Amino acid sequence: MNVLFVCTGNSARSQMAEGLARHMGIGEGVMSAGTSPKGLHPLAVRVMAEVGVDISGHQSKMLDQEMLDWADVVITLCGDARDSCPLLPPGKQHLHWGFDDPAAATGDEETRLHAFRRVRDAIAVSLKSWAEQLSPERI
Repeated sequence: MNVLFVCTGNSARSQMAEGLARHMGIGEGVMSAGTSPKGLHPLAVRVMAEVGVDISGHQSKMLDQEMLDWADVVITLCGDARDSCPLLPPGKQHLHWGFDDPAAATGDEETRLHAFRRVRDAIAVSLKSWAEQLSPERI
């Protein structure tokens, strides 16, 4: 099963989801992309490192038809991505898990880090729950 995570900027949520899914062994192939890529957010890299997942080599990518054709499951992580995601080819599964954009958090660094940690942990919970629902041959 190939899993594609999509959010608007492909800077935080989808990057964290990709890193966590790889770390958890979910999917044969895992990728992330954005509808309007903005580059990898350094606080996403930092909070992922806190849980032993290195996403520092990830790159922000633009969603394209080839990615949609490749994926068996497309998981959108924000309403904007859900609403602007192109029509999926037949037989593809679409899931939507809406999370706040931690990159939009304001305040001092600790406040912003807290927003990233909260979203990272919520994505991990969603991934774990979803993986428990999948049959072993699909993971």
